[in-house]
Amino acid sequence: MEPIPPEVLGTDTSELAAEETQRLLSRLLSRLAHEIRNPLGSLDIHVQLLEEDLVAIKPAVPAGMAGRVTIIRTELRRLDNIVRRFLSLAGPSSIEPQPVDLRATLQHVCRLLGPEAATREIELSATVPDNLPAFSADAGQLTQALVNLVINAIQAVQRSGRVTIGVAADEARGTVSVEVRDTGPGIDPEKRNAIFEPFFTTKPEGSGLGLWIVQQIAIAHGGSVAAANAPEGGAIFTLRLPLQPRRPNS
Repeated sequence: MEPIPPEVLGTDTSELAAEETQRLLSRLLSRLAHEIRNPLGSLDIHVQLLEEDLVAIKPAVPAGMAGRVTIIRTELRRLDNIVRRFLSLAGPSSIEPQPVDLRATLQHVCRLLGPEAATREIELSATVPDNLPAFSADAGQLTQALVNLVINAIQAVQRSGRVTIGVAADEARGTVSVEVRDTGPGIDPEKRNAIFEPFFTTKPEGSGLGLWIVQQIAIAHGGSVAAANAPEGGAIFTLRLPLQPRRPNS
């Protein structure tokens, strides 16, 4: 049986597969984080009991033992913080959709990141059509996603280039797309499938979490984010969201 072309389905099946893989990864990370947290909690309790025992026998405690216990407690707290970060990133967070002025949101993002772009001699601009239909989203999460995409673009260009933001609506499909283009080196084809993975980065100044967070915000809204290389050079990141996302449990 011949495979069904993606255009017949009306959706790129590779994009659907990527989203499903990301959801599976999110569930696995969440389960892993919870599984690690249980023994961490037990270790923390036993370190407290050990400290109480040391206080009771303090005259006989070797000089370096108390310091070693302090190091153990510090490292346990560090591990717990790492697990907390994974839990916060492991799955799409809940959203509170409300009417959003996308033009004003993008103007805010440009004002916020404009000084950094100017320092690097990068031209930052955004264009929003006047006839954009009514659009709802979680305003805070949308702003965070757009900031992360623009920061990623600025870091890709590094110096002397352009970052442009464009918006388009498809009322037939009920979606709005925000496209962030840069004049950087583009995306290495061998690394394209990894760029949305947590902690993956090709930039010395990046944490590897920005694009992962964008994807989680997109999924929470019932949307998607995709990356591609522009024919003329540079990268294009497209955030596609429904015009009216459903509220959780609706």
